[in-house]
Formats: sequence, structure tokens, C-alpha cells
Amino acid sequence: MHKIHSAPITWDCFELDDFQNDLPINDKWTAGMIGGFMIQMLEKLRLKYLETGDASYWKELIRWLPEGWLQKRTVTMNYENLLSICSKSQRRNHKLSEWRESFINWARSLPYAQELIFIDEIEEEKDGERS
Repeated sequence: MHKIHSAPITWDCFELDDFQNDLPINDKWTAGMIGGFMIQMLEKLRLKYLETGDASYWKELIRWLPEGWLQKRTVTMNYENLLSICSKSQRRNHKLSEWRESFINWARSLPYAQELIFIDEIEEEKDGERS
């Protein structure tokens, strides 16, 4: 949020993994057209803030940022936290692909992930072999 004004706002600033550019919103507008309009508006607010230094432009820019805006975060967690997060009841079958695919795949790449985080899958395999 504090560096939002430091680089131009473009399509690359947003999560677009499964974005449907031609998804119709009504008879005249598609999701891509509305997204393009939003990006233009946000970039104009950013430039106006840089030009004037007026914090009201920055505040408005923050207010209108869509949910898909890519932000950097630092997270500290341990394997116990990941066990809970990656459980079948929480994120493994989540409706958002960011959780269901990206995060879970990242967790699977960690050392000892199968033994410590995805232990239920090992247990299911053992149960299947016993049957």
C-alpha cells in the first residue's frame, strides 16, 4: 500500500490466472472492458497524486483497488499451522483456485510435507491397501 504510487498500474498488477476477458457483463460491456476502465482510472489517480502530492488522491486510489490487486506479504508459520491450513476441511478443496492449487502446491513442495502436512493421504493409502 505504501509503494502503490511507485510504478504504473497495468494489467500485470493484478491476479489474472483464470480471468475471462470476454465474459459478458451486459449487452455492451465485458469484464475486460470494465477492467480496462478501472485500470485507467487507478493510473490517473496515481499520476494525479504524484503530480500534486495531495493525499486525497492516494486515499482514493487505495479505496478503489480491486480484490485482485497483487500485494507482497511476509508470512511466518510452522508445519503445525500448515497442517491445519492444508487440511481437507480448510483449504485443500477451497473454491478459490489460489488456495486449492497455488498454495497447496507450494505446501507440497516443502521438505517433509507429505509426512508432516499431508499425513492423511498416507493414511488413506494404507487403509486402501488393507481393504
